[in-house]
Amino acid sequence: MGEAKQVVYWIRRLSDIAAVGWLAMMLLMDLAIAGTRGGVQWLVPICGVAGIAAAILRRRFRVETFVVMLALSLATSMVIALSGFVGVPGAAETGALIILTLGVLRHVEPIKRAVVFGGTALVVLMAEGASRDPQNKLVFSFILFTAWTMTAAVGGYLRFQQERRKEAVHSVRRAERLEVARELHDLVAHHITGIVVQAQAARTVAAMKPEAVLPALDAIAGAGTDALTSMRRLVSVLRAEDEAARTPGTSLADLRLLTERFSANGPRVAFEIGSGIDDHTLAPEVMTTVHRVLREALTNIRKHAPGADWVEAELRRFDQLVLLRIRNFGSAADPRLSRLGGGFGLVGMAERVEALGGRLYAGPGSDGAWEVVAEFPTS
Repeated sequence: MGEAKQVVYWIRRLSDIAAVGWLAMMLLMDLAIAGTRGGVQWLVPICGVAGIAAAILRRRFRVETFVVMLALSLATSMVIALSGFVGVPGAAETGALIILTLGVLRHVEPIKRAVVFGGTALVVLMAEGASRDPQNKLVFSFILFTAWTMTAAVGGYLRFQQERRKEAVHSVRRAERLEVARELHDLVAHHITGIVVQAQAARTVAAMKPEAVLPALDAIAGAGTDALTSMRRLVSVLRAEDEAARTPGTSLADLRLLTERFSANGPRVAFEIGSGIDDHTLAPEVMTTVHRVLREALTNIRKHAPGADWVEAELRRFDQLVLLRIRNFGSAADPRLSRLGGGFGLVGMAERVEALGGRLYAGPGSDGAWEVVAEFPTS
């Protein structure tokens, strides 16, 4: 996961360097024109320098740099127009406004605010084209309007894809929380049933064997503590309710059955369960989540790596950690997953794993095999 963040970081750095380099070339043109025309035309490259600085700082101060650049550009246009000077619009200034407008349309919340900023940028660009060279204002205004239109189209498309991604992630998480609600119902019913049975047994033996009541009460208290612990873990991600219920409990036999069914219609799965793990080792909610992560990982292999030669799965316990690892060999990962930032099923799995205090990683391993690793604390 750290390697993926580094890749994204360097891609952003390279894009920033490319943008600044492009604006610097535009600034050289502005300086050459200002040297030829003189006068207030020198305000244009000064505004271009401010635009380069705004482009460098735009990720940290998205709105502030945009507003300052709009004000500088509009002030420059007004000064040139009032002086009656026949000038030329600034290339670096315009390029910086285009870059800043694109970022605003894509990232600023809420959307209405981004639209208002985009419209304001259009007004400033039109003022730049109309005031700097009255003789050719129609030509410059048309060029700047075309540039703004293309920017608005690209920014709107990127914003649409971003909102679509957010909605899909929200839907997956909501579905996962509904599933957690079902499991919460199952776990509570399971624990409460045990408590009731133990309480009835304690009442039965109280008259004939009073000394047996105290151990029974201790067992009831322990069962209640286990129930509260399981409920707290699941409720931490629960934000919705659902009346559906299923049969409670997942066992190691269910995990083996899942891998056997996958092997029957897909790549062979070698599933190994380490020593010290049995049906009573892991908490019920952890065992259920292990089953869901294993199922999601195998489903992704079937969908995105159908040519995999074989799959290695292992469940091991360490001192304070239980680790589930699924790896597929002989088939590269589907590049669409990388472009989308990961499958939506993995979003839901990460939600569940993190709710239990664990971590989920999905990506290429050190040997190039694609792997999904889920870590759970044992306490």
